[in-house]
Amino acid sequence: MECTVRWMGSDAGMSFIAETGSGHMLAMDGAPEAGGRNLAPRPMEMLLAGTGGCSAFDVVLILKKGRHQVSACDVRLKAERAESDPKVFTRIHFHYRVKGRQLKPEAVARAIELSKDKYCSASIMLGETADITYDFEIIEENI
Repeated sequence: MECTVRWMGSDAGMSFIAETGSGHMLAMDGAPEAGGRNLAPRPMEMLLAGTGGCSAFDVVLILKKGRHQVSACDVRLKAERAESDPKVFTRIHFHYRVKGRQLKPEAVARAIELSKDKYCSASIMLGETADITYDFEIIEENI
């Protein structure tokens, strides 16, 4: 896996463009108080979003492989960071909303646990500094 991150130069404040090994581009920027212009997500927001994406991907895949009728999944992450540098994440709470037909709470909980403990590289790495917790709700899909 590779990625190139390029500062856009002094005229751009603290804006950066990343090009991923798969050929995708994304922008990042800093907060105004740090010289940024608030034009794109902060790098730590990208890390948090990537972790949510990694875990949601796992949960959907695990449920689908188990032949559960899942039709939607979103996860809201709320994180706390250390007060001093390095300002690592110290606490992250995942709240999953999983929609489908006749989803069993045990199946959803198991998919989340498997992601948290075995498959989601991002959350497993962040779990080295952060206390990771989760809860979920199931939304029954009407026919």
